[in-house]
Amino acid sequence: MKREDSEPRVPADLRDVFAAAPKAKAQWSDLTPLARKDFIMWVESAKQLETRRRRIESIPNRLASGKRRPCCFAIVPLNLHKALAAAPKAKTQWGKLTSFERRDFASWVDSAKDSETRKMRVEKTCSLLAAGRRRP
Repeated sequence: MKREDSEPRVPADLRDVFAAAPKAKAQWSDLTPLARKDFIMWVESAKQLETRRRRIESIPNRLASGKRRPCCFAIVPLNLHKALAAAPKAKTQWGKLTSFERRDFASWVDSAKDSETRKMRVEKTCSLLAAGRRRP
């Protein structure tokens, strides 16, 4: 079972940026594990490699300007948000989850490699939540 406060795995391309920017690495280390996980999810949610590259390269400047979270990043995938709106029992349970538990569900949905798997995980998330489950 995964610990709620576990340290997120930093992708190799982001580690490379930190290796070239020690000040950014120090600022990164000052973030909470949850804030680091948000940045990593933001990077990994990019659909195109160019978008991913731009996001990673922007992190040192964001940290230098005092940002502690990525701008305008929705932790709940849009398709999951819509499904929860249509499933009142699941939505009620979602509201009772901790931020860690919500991120576990969101990460599980977002980690699907294709749209059909993602759709299936959204449906499964709603059924798990409706049944009172707190983990995917």
